[in-house]
Amino acid sequence: MPRSARLDILGVVHHVMARGIEGRPIFRDDRDREEFLRRLAEVVVSGKAQLLAWALIPNHYHLVLRPRHMSLKDLMRRLMTGYAGWHNRRHGRRGHLFQNRYKSIVVEEEPHLLELVRYVSLNPVRARLVGGMEELDAYAYTGHSVILGRRRYEAQDVDAILGRFGSRTGEARRRYREFVAGGLGEGRREEFRGGGLVRSAGGWEALKRRKREERERGDERVLGSGEFVEKLLGDEPTVWRAPLRSPEEVLAEVSRAHGIGAEEILGPSRERRITRARAEFYRRAQAEAAQTLADLARMTGRSQPAVWQVVQRHRASVERE
Repeated sequence: MPRSARLDILGVVHHVMARGIEGRPIFRDDRDREEFLRRLAEVVVSGKAQLLAWALIPNHYHLVLRPRHMSLKDLMRRLMTGYAGWHNRRHGRRGHLFQNRYKSIVVEEEPHLLELVRYVSLNPVRARLVGGMEELDAYAYTGHSVILGRRRYEAQDVDAILGRFGSRTGEARRRYREFVAGGLGEGRREEFRGGGLVRSAGGWEALKRRKREERERGDERVLGSGEFVEKLLGDEPTVWRAPLRSPEEVLAEVSRAHGIGAEEILGPSRERRITRARAEFYRRAQAEAAQTLADLARMTGRSQPAVWQVVQRHRASVERE
């Protein structure tokens, strides 16, 4: 049976997986893992993608990505081709490193995103690389450790996940960890590996029990409701763009929330309440409007390092609080 064309959809979440050829290791040691993460950070930043979760297992990897400006195909080609060449040179091998092409599933954020992040975070436990939550917390090769503050990895959008568990970093991390621990007994979640509506509905038997008028359209490349599938596919396009918010929209929301004029947020004031609003604007503009440091620097008349420092000081302040 021919393989379905992958859905290369800008603006929505993808669960991306790839395995080593014949199940062989693609990461032999920490140097391999660090090189892969370095290259992943490069393509995420240059492609203005949003990296929400990841896990490196010796013979495969998982990524939760939202491509926004560069297609998923181009992101993955740059990552996998570059890493495979480096890996082969380092280990004196030839030929393909990865098994066929990568696999990707488009995911409807509500209600699946947090469940997917938990599934990916727990992969080292299922692979028996770690023995439980304490070891998982300290395991450096999953985004779980980044969310908990155990490892720094600037390419990962930590706030996009932690923000769903609370406004204070410490409390949000505690709640997030409890949520992840709650999935320890779930085992393999096949719906996150493909199967779309069929698996999310509880399998074919559960789907067949639905009345005809209750049945929805499904697609093995999509995990989500029939309505979501219809919205994505329509007349079966393979590329579709979800609208990004404009930085001006984000700025207006931050301005209203803080009761501070947009011109003050963009201006030179160092008053504490204004700098906090400015830092929130920077953070949200990056996450919601795909703005780079260079974009924000131009918009506010500052240098890129200055913008970066504001974001870092704000994050450190929030963590202290």
